[in-house]
Amino acid sequence: MKYDVLIKNGRIFDGEGKESFIGDIAVLDGKIAQISKSIPGDAKKIYDAKGLWVTPGFIDFHTHYDAEVEASPGLKESVMHGVTTITMGSCSLSLCIGSPEDLADMFSRVEAIPREQVLPLLQKKKTWNSMKEYADHLNSLPLGPNVSTFLGHSAIRSYSMGLERSLSYGVKPTEQEMLQMEKLLQEAIDCGYLGLSINTLTWDKMDGSRFRSKPLPSTFAKWSEISRLNKIVRREDRIFQGVPNVSTKYNVLLFFKESLGIFRKKLKTTIISLMDPRSNRSIYKLVAFLTRIVNTILKGDVRLQAVPAVFDLYADGVDVVVFEEFGAGTAAIHLADLAERRKLLLDKGYRKWFRRQWTNWFLPRVFHRDFNESKIVECPDQKLVGRSFSELAKERKQHVVETFLDLCAEYGNDIRWYTVIGNDRKGPLKYIVSHPDVLIGFSDAGAHLRGMAHYNFPLRFLKLVRDAESEGKPFLSAEKAVWRVTGEIADWFGLDTGKLKVGAQADIVLLNPNGLNEKVETIQETPMPEFGGMVRLVRRNEEAIRAVLINGKIAVENGVVVPEIGKENGFGRFMAYKEKDHLYSSAKTQKREAAGSAA
Repeated sequence: MKYDVLIKNGRIFDGEGKESFIGDIAVLDGKIAQISKSIPGDAKKIYDAKGLWVTPGFIDFHTHYDAEVEASPGLKESVMHGVTTITMGSCSLSLCIGSPEDLADMFSRVEAIPREQVLPLLQKKKTWNSMKEYADHLNSLPLGPNVSTFLGHSAIRSYSMGLERSLSYGVKPTEQEMLQMEKLLQEAIDCGYLGLSINTLTWDKMDGSRFRSKPLPSTFAKWSEISRLNKIVRREDRIFQGVPNVSTKYNVLLFFKESLGIFRKKLKTTIISLMDPRSNRSIYKLVAFLTRIVNTILKGDVRLQAVPAVFDLYADGVDVVVFEEFGAGTAAIHLADLAERRKLLLDKGYRKWFRRQWTNWFLPRVFHRDFNESKIVECPDQKLVGRSFSELAKERKQHVVETFLDLCAEYGNDIRWYTVIGNDRKGPLKYIVSHPDVLIGFSDAGAHLRGMAHYNFPLRFLKLVRDAESEGKPFLSAEKAVWRVTGEIADWFGLDTGKLKVGAQADIVLLNPNGLNEKVETIQETPMPEFGGMVRLVRRNEEAIRAVLINGKIAVENGVVVPEIGKENGFGRFMAYKEKDHLYSSAKTQKREAAGSAA
């Protein structure tokens, strides 16, 4: 038999958690043709995978690649780490419908991608303005990974109500506007979108000049609006993704309530996110405990998203998303002109306000607001590099807030600093990533380009598991760990991927377990030609990934993405929810439309 690819002598993980074994995999015409302990025959490409792990492609179900996929559809920064399927449309944001200006204003500041890059990109590329047109557009791109998407509530709310009305306190959608949102949601579901994403976190703000610093449209919706839309999501067995107000935390109970399956069908609900934050060392156990109750006693189906690694953050001056959590921080970020921002930072009244909010322990907080836990990593004054703001404040005999504001006023965004938000304790982190109600993800890939770098989270997760085993303190088997970043996610999200089985699409990773070393944790910077050469933070380790196959085609070789990625079709594709049932969904749509015409 002549195969396209033959992988021999590898340790095969099926993505379902079954015991791994040494064997071969044959690939033909984009599908897995055979899996056995030994496969005779020849192939165009043969890999000797002795000593390597052979796994399904990893799945990243929380990205903000919506803009980058237009500029660079290969999405190489994920593919090089073995990610073969990604999901967009998160946090109420999607680019499926609306004007380029409205979409850029909603997307850019929240996801920390310069508006001056996003707006011209959308003005040039956006030719679609319906759910089907967007799905067809994605499928026409020379995608690297497979792409699935949610429908963003902010997008359909602003489109249906008009952006200004959607951003107005106390303004509810009219019945006609509500029916329009329902129609768009149903169309999206019929096109294979995964479900609906919302955002209730008010420190995610608008960009641009028209409505700058207002929260996103989704945050203005009353819960009755969300529940009405979720009737469609529940009926169609789709997924409800949401961002609770993580500062106050109380409205997470509304998400729990939405999922309950008592006297009705339960609703698949995924929430952002479960973490061990420095600001509150007990919250992760409380949220996990409540989720267990919801999913067992109250018959819900809630999954908490979690980053399986230290959650760290880089910031340029005051330009950092966690500062949107309090009013004084937002007031500074609101001023896009750095000269105007400098004047504000030097204003005595503003400094009192900032200090008062920074030090007030009664205000809700996610960010720890502790300048002892900071380190300056770049500055025109090299003597400051490697120092914390607290150290410098002691030398200057100032309150640390005064020192911080002085330095940000003097150097603007040229002073760059680092802190850790959470997940810095291994015990709680292991508890989180092994919890049955957690899904491993929340990378935010494609967003916060200068602030975070979680593209390789599956490798960091596998390193955590493998290190524990090497230390004689295992908490997850390698098989279960692989399942957690492949088959478990695929099954819950209704994606036809994540398994190594005969007939499945050949999305395969050849992983060198010895490459799961400290280098997968090391941060570095790389330019992005697709976004005007701006620098992105990444973590890379070419030793970890021997090869990646997407749809049976070689996408990565020896840790390097092949040049065809992003230029040729045939690798990734638009991946609809439960594609085998998709024709049935289309038939239901036609039936509804026919009934409507008859009426």
